[in-house]
Amino acid sequence: MEANKTYHVAVVGATGAVGQQMIKTLEEQDFPVSKLTLLSSARSAGRKVTFKGKQITVQEAKPESFEGVDIALFSAGGSVSKELAPEAVNRGAVVVDNTSAFRMTPKVPLVVPEVNEEDLKKHNGIIANPNCSTIQMVVALQPLKEKYGLKKIIVSTYQAVSGAGANAIDEMKQQTKAVLEGEEFTPEILPVKGDKKHYQIAFNAVPQIDVFQDNGFTFEEMKMINETKKILHDEQLQVAATCVRLPVETGHAESVYVELNKAGVKAKEIQELLSESPGIVLKDNPAEQEYPMPADSVGKRDVFVGRIRKDLDRDNGFHLWVVSDNLLKGAAWNSVQIAESLVKLNLLK
Repeated sequence: MEANKTYHVAVVGATGAVGQQMIKTLEEQDFPVSKLTLLSSARSAGRKVTFKGKQITVQEAKPESFEGVDIALFSAGGSVSKELAPEAVNRGAVVVDNTSAFRMTPKVPLVVPEVNEEDLKKHNGIIANPNCSTIQMVVALQPLKEKYGLKKIIVSTYQAVSGAGANAIDEMKQQTKAVLEGEEFTPEILPVKGDKKHYQIAFNAVPQIDVFQDNGFTFEEMKMINETKKILHDEQLQVAATCVRLPVETGHAESVYVELNKAGVKAKEIQELLSESPGIVLKDNPAEQEYPMPADSVGKRDVFVGRIRKDLDRDNGFHLWVVSDNLLKGAAWNSVQIAESLVKLNLLK
């Protein structure tokens, strides 16, 4: 980072789960903040948040809130981003948006710093943070793409309820208690708040995250498919996804099948490659039952990879198990990493 230069940073959605992690991560990274402005909906305004030992009052997010802001980290929902991100840019801020509002907009970079940091140089004021499940997968696959080339990806996700927000976590805990105590309950949030039907998440697996599209895939699955192609700069890459919600509070897990462009690669070579790659921790020792699990990833910023094995039928096919904290690498940490890259590459106005 540029020596002694500091920045006015705004966090939009400061009282939410990801916003809170963003504030914590800015502090832990000792990001060069000259002033921190915390913004939220009118409902949450007035709350106080501690940053570096000082209490900051959360304000209602309005267009004028961004006067003098250098970097604005958004995590308050797509509608808020669509309304206020352009207002922030018009006032001179660079926006790092954690929603799906701008991810597939052609001139908006969709960035995971370990994978495509150079794309930041094309930004026009807004940078999109990818979907949490996409981020951890592309971190794991980028080294394979660089060395061997990728032909096909099939991923099944096992996603934590924190990805659906704090209310979904509460619902899971309440349902779990009700099931254990033999009480009746009425699901109200998952799989999609406001959708036609809601299902039990406690002691269950729900094969729907976000709303169904006309092609039979959910919006979450299409996000993974389209975002992966954009981040890896390969529209010809074959990608398919099935996204499932599990009764886990934090930490997404993924079973990833990948076909390389090169045959004859050994599983040991992939293990060695990933063990040396940025942002990845290899945990792959079946003999000692060592592999990544969501509970072990909580509070950690890395992407954990294990269960690497060659497909039994296709010489260029491999299976991987990928786990990460969806609120950190999947959201807050990736956003702050982008902000750090903007400083490092001198891309702020």
